[in-house]
Amino acid sequence: MARLLIHVEGETEEMFVNEVLAPHLYGAGWEVVAARIVGNARLRERRGGIKPWSVVRDDIMRHLKEDPGCYATTMVDFYALPQSAGKAWPGRAEAAELPTAQKASHVEAQLNADVQRAMGPGFLAVRFIPFVIMHEFEALLFSDCGAFSRGVGRPDLHEAMQAIRDGFATPEEINDSPLTAPSKRVEALMPAYQKPFLGTLAALEVGLTRMREECPHFGAWLHRLEQIVN
Repeated sequence: MARLLIHVEGETEEMFVNEVLAPHLYGAGWEVVAARIVGNARLRERRGGIKPWSVVRDDIMRHLKEDPGCYATTMVDFYALPQSAGKAWPGRAEAAELPTAQKASHVEAQLNADVQRAMGPGFLAVRFIPFVIMHEFEALLFSDCGAFSRGVGRPDLHEAMQAIRDGFATPEEINDSPLTAPSKRVEALMPAYQKPFLGTLAALEVGLTRMREECPHFGAWLHRLEQIVN
């Protein structure tokens, strides 16, 4: 039985996995696809939010050890990955100095290497497939701005969203400043934007086909997940 656990940072990604990604992966051959918000719930000030790598790694390793037949992946935003000592995610600080196209891949390689070391000899590398979104979840929604605007119930925002999208080579490059990150741009256009609920509705409207066409890094990750069970 092909089982996949996707370690996510918050409710938005959790809903995206359950409502959009899982149905597609079931069609690709996976039998179990589940999202897990990382971190010990008893230690959270609020549900969600990116936790220190040590906490996330413990979650991932526990899952891999408890279920030797399963696979694990991540779905977290590069935008807000911790960089400070004690909380830092491997590769995040160095990635800040790299070209945009290399940032997420660099962090993913470092995450993979760290888990490989921690799991020890004999661990099958294919069982852990780290994925870091450039720059956050909302970037994927800019793959089709007409569908995005309809999905959030504001078709009048199509042109404004398209203007944002047209400023970058791909939606994944929409930049990662606290003021200009994808979600902040959406909130500036639509103050009533409710990230988990409206984000999921928009994702359903945009669809995975458009996302993978417009977002090559996301598309490569999705292709890897599909190939594991084919």
